[in-house]
Amino acid sequence: MRKYIAIIIASLALFTGQAHAQRCLPKMQGIEVRADMADGFNLGGKDGGYSFGAALSTYTKKGNKWVFGGEYLLKNNPYKDTKIPVAQFTAEGGYYFKILSDARKIVFVYAGASALAGYEAVNWGKKVLHDGSTLHDRDAFIYGGALTLDVECYVADRIALLAHLRERCLWGGDTRKFHTQFGVGIKFIIN
Repeated sequence: MRKYIAIIIASLALFTGQAHAQRCLPKMQGIEVRADMADGFNLGGKDGGYSFGAALSTYTKKGNKWVFGGEYLLKNNPYKDTKIPVAQFTAEGGYYFKILSDARKIVFVYAGASALAGYEAVNWGKKVLHDGSTLHDRDAFIYGGALTLDVECYVADRIALLAHLRERCLWGGDTRKFHTQFGVGIKFIIN
């Protein structure tokens, strides 16, 4: 009888604390989907911009992560009483350093740098505008990089909400080189 009581007491002592999931372990992977505002919060106006993206993140030692993904950015440039769309399709590869996390591993803050390459389409390839003017900007391959501040907040063991601030700098095209993005997303841990 004493043997059974000792086993029960030992079991209770081991399992009385709150269990926390192990997060950001090496080789753990997640798929994230993001939506951003680009160059300010003016979606309905003539100069509004937005982007959508998806990425695969793989964690390394100390909770850092590699991020590989793609993104679509649409920026509307005002022209008289209309707007000229500039679309960028980019692929990303970057490394993010964990700079802050809480003791329970619920909130993580990352700072990262990425290389970007892709294609820029100005007015979807149409050179002549509605008023007969000719557009001198052309479609082009673009390349550059991005600096990102990223926050992950786990709401479940395999689901995290994301918020980020990012500055992109791209060369090769005829339009703006810098784009500031801020947005939200969701991440699903797949293994």
